[in-house]
Amino acid sequence: MKTLIVYYSRTETTKKIAQAIANEIECDIEEIVDMTNRDGNMGYLKSCVDVILKKDTTIKDIVYNPQDYDLIIIGTPVWASTVSNSVRMYIIQNAMNFKNVAFFCTEKSSGSEKTFKDMKLLCNKEPIDVIRFTTKEVNNESYSQQIKEFIDTIISYKKYKR
Repeated sequence: MKTLIVYYSRTETTKKIAQAIANEIECDIEEIVDMTNRDGNMGYLKSCVDVILKKDTTIKDIVYNPQDYDLIIIGTPVWASTVSNSVRMYIIQNAMNFKNVAFFCTEKSSGSEKTFKDMKLLCNKEPIDVIRFTTKEVNNESYSQQIKEFIDTIISYKKYKR
C-alpha cells in the first residue's frame, strides 16, 4: 500500500511524530506549509483566532499528489479542540483524491476527539486508525510504543485489503 504522510507543525511537535512514523514505514512525507506567519506568541494568538473563526488560509502548493497513494496519513496539532487551518485547507483541497486515511494529532492535553471527528467529516472517510500524542509525550520521546501500535493497525489493514 503506497503511503504518504502529510502534516502541519507550527512548533515542530507534530513534525517529530510525522518523522518518527516515516522512519518506521516506507513512505513519502510532505510538510504542509502555511503562507501565514504563525511564529511566536502573536502567531499563536492569530492561529487560535483563525481556527475558531474557521478562516481559510493559503498553503504552499503540494509536491505529492494524494491520488497516487493508497493511504494518506494526516497529522495536525490540535488548536481550540479542532484541526489546524492549514490541515483543514489541505483536506478541503484534496479529499476527493483520498483512497484511505489515518490521522494523528498532537495536543497539550485535550481536544483530539473533536479534532478527529472534524477530520473525518472533512475527508468524508472513516479513518483506518487515529492516534493522539501529548506535547509532554513528544518532549519526553515516550511515544515509540504508540507509534508501533498505530503502524501495526495500518499493516493489518494492508494485509486484510490484499
